[in-house]
Amino acid sequence: MKNHNSDGMNPHWVVSSVVLIVCFTVIHLLFEGVIRPNAETVLANSGTVSTLNVFVILKDLEQQLCISAAAYCLFLMGYKLIALVGEEDFYTRDFLQGSHSDNGFDIDTALNTLESSKYKDNSAIATWINCLRRYKNTHNVQHASDAIVASVETLAMQLESGNNMIRYIIWAIPSIGFVGTVRGIGQALAQADEALAGNITGMTSSLGVAFNSTFVALLLSLLLMFLLHILQSRQDQMVINTQRGCEKNLLTHLHQ
Repeated sequence: MKNHNSDGMNPHWVVSSVVLIVCFTVIHLLFEGVIRPNAETVLANSGTVSTLNVFVILKDLEQQLCISAAAYCLFLMGYKLIALVGEEDFYTRDFLQGSHSDNGFDIDTALNTLESSKYKDNSAIATWINCLRRYKNTHNVQHASDAIVASVETLAMQLESGNNMIRYIIWAIPSIGFVGTVRGIGQALAQADEALAGNITGMTSSLGVAFNSTFVALLLSLLLMFLLHILQSRQDQMVINTQRGCEKNLLTHLHQ
């Protein structure tokens, strides 16, 4: 089991930065080595802009940026989902099972057990520690219960803030697509004189850039929004399980 802290289960910034660079580098090599050469071949053989060919649809810079950003976003969501799935049972576990002695429940021993654990930074154990500290200071079970609620609310906010980068990328991808739309329409308008003279190839190509960039960006955004919904559902379930586990297991120890 990994030792995740409660900062939204984000990867370390070094790992995140390396993956970001790798995503943009690999996608760039894919575009330069596969997609753009194939798109040029298709356009050369067809003699016109084939908007139905996948290579032609993907060939422009805006689509490359959208796919690169989407790949990095998938990494962030995948990292979080794997962490959540790997620790699902961790948030309902009784960490102090068998800790009672003939003299009853020892709060100091319980705190030392949790604080010395290698998983002490885990959000579930951190909630237990906060609750036990509150009980040690007040000797009041209700105050300890209030500490659980406060810790769980803090956990929910941390998870929510941990998704800020994902939400920004999902917002940025359609924006990049719209930039491609504006660029394509601008190029098409600049070639209006040629179109009036009978040569519509340039205008058609520019309009293809406009529509294809938005098409790709919106498809990616829809997919990422669906995956974000799944991630947030699992995070919400983690918060619920943390609170239920504390109320079921920890408060039982305090009442004994």
